[in-house]
Amino acid sequence: MQSKKLHIRKGDNVMVITGESKGQQGKVLVLDSKGRAIVEGVNMVSKHQKPNAENPKGGIIQKEAPINLSNLKVIDGAGNPTRIGRRLDEKTNKSVRYSKKSGEVIK
Repeated sequence: MQSKKLHIRKGDNVMVITGESKGQQGKVLVLDSKGRAIVEGVNMVSKHQKPNAENPKGGIIQKEAPINLSNLKVIDGAGNPTRIGRRLDEKTNKSVRYSKKSGEVIK
C-alpha cells in the first residue's frame, strides 16, 4: 500500500500558522504516520526525565513535541509561507512541488 503524498517533507523549512507556537519557524526533523511532524525549536514541552546513562542527574528537560501537519505551511525561497501545488516538470517528466504564491519550484 502506497502512502499518501504530503505537502511537507523532512528537511523543509516551515512556519506554524495556528496554535500556541503561531509565527515560529523551523526545520522539519521527523514525520510520523499519524500526520504529525517534529519541528526544530517549535512546540517545546517540559519533560521530567529519570536519571539514565546519557543524563545521570535526570531532571526537567525541554524537547520538541509533535505538531499537526495542518498547522504548518512551507516557506518558499523568498521566505514567505505558501501553499504547495504539484505539476509535471517538462525536462524530467516528474512531479515537482511548487509555491502557489510565487510559482517557483520547491526542492
